[in-house]
Amino acid sequence: MRQSDSAATPAPHVADSPATRGGGRPFGVHFRMAGWKALIVIAVLPATLLVTQLGLYLLAGLVESGDPFAPELTPLKLLAANISTGLTALLALALAGWFAKVPWRVVFSAPRSFDRRRLVTYFLGSVVIVGLAMGVVGLTAPEQVGWTGLSITGTTAGLLAVMLLSTPMQTVGEEIMFRGVLLPAAGSWFRSAKPAFLTGLTLSSVMFALLHGSSDPLLFAYYLFFSVCTAVMGLLTRGLEAAIAFHTANNLMTTTLNAVLSGGGAVAVERSEGSTGGLALLLPAAGSLAVLVMVGVRERSRRRETQR
Repeated sequence: MRQSDSAATPAPHVADSPATRGGGRPFGVHFRMAGWKALIVIAVLPATLLVTQLGLYLLAGLVESGDPFAPELTPLKLLAANISTGLTALLALALAGWFAKVPWRVVFSAPRSFDRRRLVTYFLGSVVIVGLAMGVVGLTAPEQVGWTGLSITGTTAGLLAVMLLSTPMQTVGEEIMFRGVLLPAAGSWFRSAKPAFLTGLTLSSVMFALLHGSSDPLLFAYYLFFSVCTAVMGLLTRGLEAAIAFHTANNLMTTTLNAVLSGGGAVAVERSEGSTGGLALLLPAAGSLAVLVMVGVRERSRRRETQR
């Protein structure tokens, strides 16, 4: 049975945690750790992600006998990126439990329990919104995203298979790292909830954008905006379900379209300055905002139903 969302009846795993008991802080800054421990988390997680991804990229290059740092995204390189994110997320959960003395479940939701119904609802809604946004991109600016023509080859099939099997691991991993652990870690330096959340939001969003490796100001700004939207979703819902659902829907749909419309070859990943046109970023950003609005409206309706 689905448990109540009421903040007056917190889940036992949160109520029993000394790091969260009685604090009344919103999700995103709902647990704290010592300042020096927060610094370790903020330094170690990005470094771990970069090192594991570099090692797995080199391994993929050896297997494929190609340049592991070429801008084309092959099936093995996609797998390497997704696995490295998943491994780093496991470390993030371990550090949160060790340093903040909270159960790993608290990273996903608090004070309520994780809600699978929310996850499914917001995933389906995100699929519709992201699909509409990407459809408009395809109609108005396909050349800006490198869509050259529909073709299904062995490479395409490999990309789709890897995507279906490992992209959820990557999207859940990024939400754990950036919104579930790094944001609260950075917010640990403040007792007051508002500066804590704003500090965590800023640091985690900048780090999210930096680790996506874009030197294009517009693309960097898009990653910043995407991260802010998902963090606010967590604040509104008191959990990561909406952010995970949106992030997963977004990556599954964009990777599928990039794979099947890339002319049958590897997907070109170009993040240098001037690589992406305005519409190709403006429309997905509008989609992110639309999903955030959907989440806000649904959560307000949910609270009204609970209060009746």
